[in-house]
Amino acid sequence: MLPRHPQRQTLLITPDSLPPTAPPMATAPRPLYWLGVPLHTQAGVLGALVLQGYSEEARYGDRDKELLQFVSTQVASAIERTQMRKRMQHMAQYDQLTHLPNRQLFLDRLKTALTRAQRDETLLSLLFIDLDRFKEVNDTLGHAMGDLLLQRVAQRLLECVRASDTVARLGGDEFVVLLESGHAAEQATAVAEKILSTFTQPFDLDGHQVPMWPSIGIAVYPDHGGDESLLLSHADAAMYLSKKGGGNQVRIAATPGRTQQGTLQSGASH
Repeated sequence: MLPRHPQRQTLLITPDSLPPTAPPMATAPRPLYWLGVPLHTQAGVLGALVLQGYSEEARYGDRDKELLQFVSTQVASAIERTQMRKRMQHMAQYDQLTHLPNRQLFLDRLKTALTRAQRDETLLSLLFIDLDRFKEVNDTLGHAMGDLLLQRVAQRLLECVRASDTVARLGGDEFVVLLESGHAAEQATAVAEKILSTFTQPFDLDGHQVPMWPSIGIAVYPDHGGDESLLLSHADAAMYLSKKGGGNQVRIAATPGRTQQGTLQSGASH
């Protein structure tokens, strides 16, 4: 192992300066020369480029140090640019508060999921979720507690679905769940019932026990539409009817040609 170098500078070790190491093994001869250069970025040292020489023919000198120092600068810059692109991409696709997919990433996933459902002839379900009386939390406990509640809600929603499903935050206190690879419409209602059940427990917000309930609307492909905007619109409309009916319940969007929606309601009361 290359010894630590407190100066974080290019380090050259020769046979004269090589520290004691473990006895060499037949399959892993001990190198005679080490040349290491730290990878410096604005955020600090990311790591190091290390060359090892196992014979006198592979001897390193000052010119090698200069060359490797130049190469390390280019490598560090490339790594830093890659990391920056990844951070920017994450910020563009994920909600910064809950770390859930945002509206744009959700719509991209929904479009892809619809293509798979059409190809495989499977069902696809959307659960549109809006929190009942969320504004009261902001008004009474402050926006910091409101933000913490949204984070807690995101965690509970994730616990109610499979890893292959998507939970996204559309904005404010609106969330949506995308369920794929379904073969029965009851899958969506089962997940909705699970969400209603998990919301019966108050949310712990730094010692404040805050009750909160969801209004949920369900739309299913292909019954309620064949494109993302139509499905989302139907799920949103069903959620609105849920909220208008008192909240803490689930409404299933009406199948085209019908006006009656199914309703599920939690046993908890406001």
